[in-house]
Amino acid sequence: MGTSQMLGEDIDSWETMMFLYNSALKEVGTKLEILNDEFVHIHKYNPIEYIKSRIKTPESIVKKLKRDGYESTIENMRNYINDIAGIRIVCSFTSDIYRLAEMIGKQNDLTVICVKDYIKNPKVSGYKSFHMHVTVPIFLSDRVVETKVEIQIRTIAMDFWASLEHKIYYKFEGNAPDYLEQELKACADMADMLDNKMFSLNQAITKIAEEPQREVRLIKNELRRETGRAHFNGIRGNETANGSGGVVQVKTAPQHTNRKSTQTKV
Repeated sequence: MGTSQMLGEDIDSWETMMFLYNSALKEVGTKLEILNDEFVHIHKYNPIEYIKSRIKTPESIVKKLKRDGYESTIENMRNYINDIAGIRIVCSFTSDIYRLAEMIGKQNDLTVICVKDYIKNPKVSGYKSFHMHVTVPIFLSDRVVETKVEIQIRTIAMDFWASLEHKIYYKFEGNAPDYLEQELKACADMADMLDNKMFSLNQAITKIAEEPQREVRLIKNELRRETGRAHFNGIRGNETANGSGGVVQVKTAPQHTNRKSTQTKV
């Protein structure tokens, strides 16, 4: 059942649409915070550096509808635009992106509409990010409304590049000079190189940090073995001292009771 069927005619208002999209951002944001807290609790590591959220402006929505060949109506906005409500997750490393995407995909009350992996398949401009279009149920007093949210997951370096690229293209209204596009692509390559280098450094640091812990575990295991051997040898020593079979025979001297008869004179 579509959103329009669930809400009926009262959804055909801008205020209702914005209310739903803002509610969807709150729902998804809470889920992400809980997932991050759980990851810290279990693995002592937080994959999320920070989270940003936004609602598209009316002007941006109209431009996108016209660009895609649709009339500027609320019905078309609801049906053909998946990123009116957007939430961006920024991670430290590329490996965190796919780990988070998997965790999000396993949420029972989130429905994944589509996935776009611009990390494995970057845009010509050099843009990299992992996009998930999902729907989340918004529980109202008398109905449930499935509402669309776009989730973007990227590294700090990817987010830095994308933010600057967006500002530059905004100034030129999408018609930046060729030399600027080439420079931006070169910067995207450098950002990718930085991501790979930082990931390698993190792996090396993690390995170094784990070495003392590994040595401590080895020492503890050796102490346990030594304690076990000493305990076993102590038992065998007692068995040898007490005779074969470890059975201790205790001989008790016979007890003789000398009783003297006592006569009572009356």
